[in-house]
Amino acid sequence: MKNRVGKGWAVVNVMEENAKIRAEVLQSLEGLSDDELNKKITDENWTIGQVLEHLYLLEEAVVKSVSHALKNGSDGPVETKPVYLAADRSKKRKAPAYLVPDNEYKTLEEMKEKLSRSREKLLSVIAEAGEEALEKKSLPHPVFGPLNLKQWVEFVGQHEKRHLAQIEEIKEQLRSSKN
Repeated sequence: MKNRVGKGWAVVNVMEENAKIRAEVLQSLEGLSDDELNKKITDENWTIGQVLEHLYLLEEAVVKSVSHALKNGSDGPVETKPVYLAADRSKKRKAPAYLVPDNEYKTLEEMKEKLSRSREKLLSVIAEAGEEALEKKSLPHPVFGPLNLKQWVEFVGQHEKRHLAQIEEIKEQLRSSKN
């Protein structure tokens, strides 16, 4: 998928794409037990529950950062970046400490609720901001450099797409370990 954010690509379209990706994430969880959600394949890897917690933590952090930038950020255009590359799992990234999930047991219902709440907050901040402010204000990203806030919204979905692939990998490892 090529990068579609820019002139003529409304934030509503970005959120529709994000909603599709979120639906795929939730669909991938169908039939998983809470124990499977919390099963660790190796000590180094996250559980599916931890991946979901990470998605929640990231979306909450983006909401907080976007809200802050809307009030205090500087105006000015920034170059459109290829945030769709965030979905590429061939390049490993280490999550910053504030986005690392804990080791607590997680239920599927609890994680679905958290993801629903963080998405509602993102939708709310977007609705309050409006398209123009989301395009005018920007924040630095550790990989892509300065992104306008609309691209930060797109990043949320591309980041989830990256971790959807991770969830599928973990599910495959869980199936393999049963055999």
